Amino acid sequence: MTNVDFKEDKTGMGTEAVSRQVKHQMRVIKQGAAELIGEEELEQKLFRSICTGKPLNIKFGMDPSAPDIHLGHAVALRKLKQMQDLGHNIIIVIGDFTGKIGDPTGKSKGRKAMSDSEVLQNAQTYQEQIFHILDRTRTQVRYNGEWLELLNLDEVLRLASTITVARMLERDDFQNRFRTGTPIGLHEFFYPLMQAYDSVELHADLELGGSDQTFNILMGRNLQKERGQEPQAALFMPLLEGIDGNEKMSKSLNNYIGIYEDARTMFTKVMQVPDGLILKYFELATDIMPEDLDQIKERMADGCNPRDCKLLLAREITSLYHGAGEAEMAERFFVDAFTNKKVPEQAEALFVVLEQGTLYDCIRPLVNAKLIGSGGEFRRLISQGGIQKNGIKVEVLEEKLQSGDILRIGKRKFVRVESV
Repeated sequence: MTNVDFKEDKTGMGTEAVSRQVKHQMRVIKQGAAELIGEEELEQKLFRSICTGKPLNIKFGMDPSAPDIHLGHAVALRKLKQMQDLGHNIIIVIGDFTGKIGDPTGKSKGRKAMSDSEVLQNAQTYQEQIFHILDRTRTQVRYNGEWLELLNLDEVLRLASTITVARMLERDDFQNRFRTGTPIGLHEFFYPLMQAYDSVELHADLELGGSDQTFNILMGRNLQKERGQEPQAALFMPLLEGIDGNEKMSKSLNNYIGIYEDARTMFTKVMQVPDGLILKYFELATDIMPEDLDQIKERMADGCNPRDCKLLLAREITSLYHGAGEAEMAERFFVDAFTNKKVPEQAEALFVVLEQGTLYDCIRPLVNAKLIGSGGEFRRLISQGGIQKNGIKVEVLEEKLQSGDILRIGKRKFVRVESV
């Protein structure tokens, strides 16, 4: 690292101190990552960045298909936030131009391109979500149509000449479609090329993405070399399993933790994470520093109760999205409802429209879920003391209700109320 070519050390720190800073930043960047390509190059970039005071350009491309973000989606954004806190430039590239081509990654057939209005609407949704995590004042948002729409045909042809058809067909999705005779539109080859050109335009030092974006991001490295730029490092983040511990986090599998869920629901769901995933959730879903994570690893290796570490995890995650005050109240609710009152943590979710904000709103959902036969049966259970909320007997149908409350119906049926 010490052979980096820079004109002036503006820090006055000295080589040894700068090297320690580089080592710390590399630990933060690599924590939880699936793979880092160009690690030595990145170390040199960081060394130069610290010495000159010039931050790195960190690129993250978003194809504007507008999902609602849960903790699985937020893995990459949390990593960007960590690098932002280290002082580097975060550049979010909204693929308004490439979105009109359609990302073929992982697709068994060509994907329908979005209209201009769809792209812009979804891009706005993305921005509202990403600034729930990133600092708006320190984040650049760029639309790749700014430069891609300006390319003339001669420039596009020169760009296309940098890659062969054989290289394109190395992609699994293209390869499988070619083998099975499924049509591949020529325009689909331009998606990874255009995404790679984004890195050239932005002089990206590092690009972050999921493991499914490996081909596209590495093409950015290659194109930068072709254009005489230093190639970007490529950082790939793994998928985050849901609270079931088996499948990747997904709303369709109902194993997700949404970043917009209320504090009590979020805290309770984190407490359902399997013990074997505690450290992975710390790495991917929080902003914990590597040194602090080392301490948690030591505690777990020494045989501490995983539940204690999970309480810390729930507190960390809930604080990120709701603040320390609400996280503290959510923890108090959890301890009162689940620990002291012996309510099970793994209660099934019951989705309820809380129009009146009372137990009355649960009647129809409970009937639909076949947990009660009718509203009359529910009223009888209340009169007989057979309904409890968070371990306390309910006496009236007008009992106040919030998302995250746990209802016991009879002796053995438990549900967790989730407001929709």
